[in-house]
Amino acid sequence: MAQNLIIVESPAKAKTIEKYLGSGYEVIASMGHLRDLPKKTMGVDIENNFEPKYQIMPERKELVKKLSQLSKTADRVYLATDPDREGEAISWHIANILKIDENEPCRVTFNEITKTAVTEAMKAPRKIDLDLVDAQQARRVLDRIVGYKLSPFLWKKIRKGLSAGRVQSVTVRMICDREEEINKFKPEEYWTVDATFQTEDKKKFSSRLYGKNGKKLELHDEATTRLVLEQLQTSDVTVKSVKKSVKKRYAFPPYSTSTLQQDASRKLNFTSRKTMSVAQALYEGVDIAGKGLLGLITYMRTDSLRVAAEAVQAAKEYTISNIGKEYYPDKPNVYKKKGANAQDAHEAIRPTYIDLEPDMIKSSLTNDQYKLYKLIWNRFVSSQLKPALFDVLTVEIEAAGEAATYQFRSSMQNMTFDGCMKFYLSPDEEEDDKVKIPTLTEGEALSIAKLNEKQNFTAPPARYTEASLIKALEEKGIGRPSTYAPTIFTVLSREYIEKEGKTLKPTQLGCLVTDVMKKSFANIVDEQFTAKMEENLDGIESGKHWKEVLDSFYQDFKKELETADETVEKTPEVSDVLCDKCGANMVIKSGKFGKFLACPNYPECKTTKPLVKEIENIPCPKCGNKILERKSRTGKIFYGCEKYPECDFASWDKPTGKFCEKCGSYMILKKYQRGGKEYCSNEACELCAPKPKAKTEKKTAKKTTAKKTTTKKSSAKE
Repeated sequence: MAQNLIIVESPAKAKTIEKYLGSGYEVIASMGHLRDLPKKTMGVDIENNFEPKYQIMPERKELVKKLSQLSKTADRVYLATDPDREGEAISWHIANILKIDENEPCRVTFNEITKTAVTEAMKAPRKIDLDLVDAQQARRVLDRIVGYKLSPFLWKKIRKGLSAGRVQSVTVRMICDREEEINKFKPEEYWTVDATFQTEDKKKFSSRLYGKNGKKLELHDEATTRLVLEQLQTSDVTVKSVKKSVKKRYAFPPYSTSTLQQDASRKLNFTSRKTMSVAQALYEGVDIAGKGLLGLITYMRTDSLRVAAEAVQAAKEYTISNIGKEYYPDKPNVYKKKGANAQDAHEAIRPTYIDLEPDMIKSSLTNDQYKLYKLIWNRFVSSQLKPALFDVLTVEIEAAGEAATYQFRSSMQNMTFDGCMKFYLSPDEEEDDKVKIPTLTEGEALSIAKLNEKQNFTAPPARYTEASLIKALEEKGIGRPSTYAPTIFTVLSREYIEKEGKTLKPTQLGCLVTDVMKKSFANIVDEQFTAKMEENLDGIESGKHWKEVLDSFYQDFKKELETADETVEKTPEVSDVLCDKCGANMVIKSGKFGKFLACPNYPECKTTKPLVKEIENIPCPKCGNKILERKSRTGKIFYGCEKYPECDFASWDKPTGKFCEKCGSYMILKKYQRGGKEYCSNEACELCAPKPKAKTEKKTAKKTTAKKTTTKKSSAKE
């Protein structure tokens, strides 16, 4: 019997939806895109008005055959890919492949995968939104043109294997510019003075000096600070004022894509890529004990802070029943989207079932799923609650002397109602130190128990972390929520940037490529130009013709490319290794046996060195110095001591830093096709690697096997 066919993107999503709809529906996963631009060619006919040349992806050909067969026998085909531009484009491609009329009501979308949402969406299919499709096509084609035109240029001028992109290049520039700021930063000295005051009944509290004679005081050297300390020692100290107030800390809104990535980075130490992968699994469905497959969160690619009316009502009922009526506000909290470019097609990220508390379903989730679900659940519940309340006490202290009168200030806050902070604290609030101030009255005399002065220096701007980089990209309008994770992954994998702890640091290669891009393609790496291009691409969703947007960009880009090709000379990649003879930074060059280091002042200086890699945390077994990865004259990798020829240690196999428990010799790692195994380097030890069989033995064994096989075949014929 023919059924209704529903095509989604992932198998997990397919299982969840099929469970909700039951018999009469077959749900199949497309596994993402079925066709795309070709991998090895640009696939865009620039001369023919930027016409894309799509082709079915080789790994999807069998799946396309299966879908074609199923669609022919189905009563009706529904396209239920993800509810964003990419998902709309995937549906459009599938419709073209299966010859489904794109103007017929064949498209269904789910902001959340719950039984109610799925059944309601199936009642109201719509036609494919071609404006969304064009917006995706424009981005895909533009990024393909930029990548395929710029990458060969970088190969020619710097080295092969490099890449550039519309969003990735400006991202690398931001990180390089920040590093340049840090390197150019000149710290300025300043001093702080903290006093420990004591009341008549021996109660102590601390306060910081901030003013002199009613004006802000800044201390820039030790001599001035010492003078202030001397004057304070002979001052009369009194409480100038005691002010009490009530402070409200309002709830943070539920998560958007970028704020989820930022918080998961800061609180859970997740990369943006990992956050999106775990969130995708939570959205598509998890098998919950006793409940079956459930989509646990709403769609995770969104700029919106909007919450559906039924979710607001569910949150109200949950709060009153489980937390307390006093926690729910008189009117529901409403959050507005951020900026004119925010996409409001979907809700904010929230749990689909608020009564599914994280600890209730912990046993059904992986550790990462539990952590992220708990973060999303806590933030959403918090967003629906009343503000937290604090009693704030601010005390002004005056120290009057013959030469001057100095002002100190202390502030203390005491939470009287936890409200929204019951479920969610920002990272700053988690680390907040509490100051204790005793009961004081205006005019009360105090004594100075201790004075502490401290020398400080202004700090340079901090390097970006994944969280702060995503925040900056969003604020500057560069890229969109769905691009942040893949962009950061790309620039890391291309080795344009590297991680140092949690921070992102540019490599020499990243700075070199950025420098070339700034000189020759200023628009590509200009933040404002890139943000404006994002606006133009977003405008396509509102009906702006996508090929006109591409043409306006390409005409200038083409001229820049032609000029750069003629004027930019080949730039060698500079290393941090100094030439032994002239002290210049050596450059990386390629030769017959791979890369090597050469002096840039050739032919005046002809110094060359092998390009070596330091093996971290593994000392030389003979002398304890560093081990370097080197290459022989034939290009084979071996490991040797950095102090060669003073130390003659060398090994074809990588030392592990461990020693044999039997004989005390150093251990080595033998690499095989299916991994590696540790052995003792001492051939006389029973834990050494087994010797390979001689080639003659192997050949003899093969011949014997071949003869046996022939004999068996002959017998079978007889």
